[in-house]
Amino acid sequence: MSLRHRLLRSRYRIAWLAGAAALLAGALSGCTTTPAKTVAGTAAINVVAAENFWGSLAARLGGDHVKVTSIINNPDADPHDYEPTAADGRVVAGAKLAIINGAGYDAWAGKLVDANPARGRTVLDVGDLVGIKAGGNPHRWYSPPDVRRVIDQITADYTKLDPAHATFFTSQHDTVVNADLKDYFGLIDQIKTTYAGTPIGASESIVTPLAEAAGLRLLTPESFLDAISEGGDPTAADKATIDNQIKTKQIKVYVYNSQNATPDVQAQVNAAKAAGIPVTTVTETLTPAGASFQDWQVAQLTALKQALAQATGK
Repeated sequence: MSLRHRLLRSRYRIAWLAGAAALLAGALSGCTTTPAKTVAGTAAINVVAAENFWGSLAARLGGDHVKVTSIINNPDADPHDYEPTAADGRVVAGAKLAIINGAGYDAWAGKLVDANPARGRTVLDVGDLVGIKAGGNPHRWYSPPDVRRVIDQITADYTKLDPAHATFFTSQHDTVVNADLKDYFGLIDQIKTTYAGTPIGASESIVTPLAEAAGLRLLTPESFLDAISEGGDPTAADKATIDNQIKTKQIKVYVYNSQNATPDVQAQVNAAKAAGIPVTTVTETLTPAGASFQDWQVAQLTALKQALAQATGK
């Protein structure tokens, strides 16, 4: 474990304990959580999502029958480095459904849920749902098949928590999949049909699930992708390999996470542009602030498709 990760873990532990203590103090002083109300006056399902990419989908799937709070909801916040607050603990304590990404991505979120128990709460751990453990690629919101599985599970959880509105949740599920995300799934299929096998480079492992779904051939060494994603130092050998891939134009497009443009990544971006290789971006969380999951993803996929068209002439 790197020094950076040891320091971050210590920061998470300190913040977590502080949040738990503040929450306990509130409980002892008679603090209670009032259930949210729908427009019809019935109790809404209180939902907390660790990150807003899952929170956006949860809000759309539940409509007026849910009240969703996303803890990470600022494009400038890094989910890896987030320090939970006492207010986060209070939100979690009142949640009937907690959605965390898991797979080692947001360990603080699991600790926050455990520190703030609630009777009858359902916890959706995306990593567990799709079979990705810590050490695997946690960026499941960039995997269209996994996005679909999460949508299905959220709908099932809503139906279990509020069976009286099962018909609404089923209808909303179909609207999200077949209408809201039509362009999202369609762009993935279009890229795969037209550009399958096209070699690309990337700054980190956030791009890997997307490349796999779209049939793109990601040439960047996996060890480099993981190092940047985890805040580590890439090896000189990996950087030399990528420099050569760019210099000799082995890759057609370079994709980087603009929320994590380290000096090494920025150097590669500059080199790719100088070599005439189209460069496009993705982000860790919803961008701009307030964007929906589908609008965010469609904008990124459209830019990727345009970069591939520029690079290949197709």
